[in-house]
Amino acid sequence: MEIRVLQYFLAVAREQNISAAAESLHLSQPTLSRQLKDMENELGKQLFIRGNRKITLTEEGMLLQKRAEEIIDLVKKTENELMVSDGVVAGDIYIGAGETDAIRLIAKAARNLQDRYPQVCFHILSGNAEFVMERLDKGLIDFGLIFAPADRSKHDYFAVPAKDLWGVLMRRDSPLAKMDSIRPQDLYGKPLIVSAQRSSDELSVFVKSGYVVATYNLIYNASRMVDEGMGYAITFDKLINTSGNSNLCFVPLSPKIEAGMNFIWKRYQVFSKAATLFLQELQKIIGE
Repeated sequence: MEIRVLQYFLAVAREQNISAAAESLHLSQPTLSRQLKDMENELGKQLFIRGNRKITLTEEGMLLQKRAEEIIDLVKKTENELMVSDGVVAGDIYIGAGETDAIRLIAKAARNLQDRYPQVCFHILSGNAEFVMERLDKGLIDFGLIFAPADRSKHDYFAVPAKDLWGVLMRRDSPLAKMDSIRPQDLYGKPLIVSAQRSSDELSVFVKSGYVVATYNLIYNASRMVDEGMGYAITFDKLINTSGNSNLCFVPLSPKIEAGMNFIWKRYQVFSKAATLFLQELQKIIGE
């Protein structure tokens, strides 16, 4: 299966029309149709449902679309790394991270590196540990900042000397807003908005006290749900501004629960010059 043909396939999936896709690719419609048919024959699977005006993907086609997008992204990333001249430090660094105030450490290292090498560009992808590790293992990102333990069989890592405090984000007019801390029994029967990532044993005691009405990957979206009165969000402190005229407030859990972080990368990873220097800069900041 050629990269070129995967790009043809993605164009058809995007346009949902052979004629429109052929035009965007500067190909004739018969040529594109033949390439797609050859791909289906090669895979032994039907990828498209061909209607009169619209083409839709089969279940196998949707799986191929996801994988093709990942393959094209990885090819582009590799090409960009190889095109950098030997004597130049430049290029893109991709980092996956959960939402945390500790991102400031990464930002500080990134700024220091860009002061010396302005042609280095950083790309931050936000998501939970599963999101980050999936992309790391596929080579789509260079590094990850996660709250989950690192898998030593697959990843190298170092601990980040910062911890986030778990608590409950709620409206200021909530019955629990005046409390100094939240115990599991305080959440009994309460509607909860929790992280889509699996809870630790410590945290699950609080989650089981109430009932889950929604899950989130990004706390900003969860905070809007809280503001609309959907429920109480179990999350970290410092992620949402609760000062001034904010309608929201944060109350820590009791007993106190803190989450440590690990900065990870694939074992035996071959880094670009820019990624190597960034890792060294971050380790220097952590050491200080």
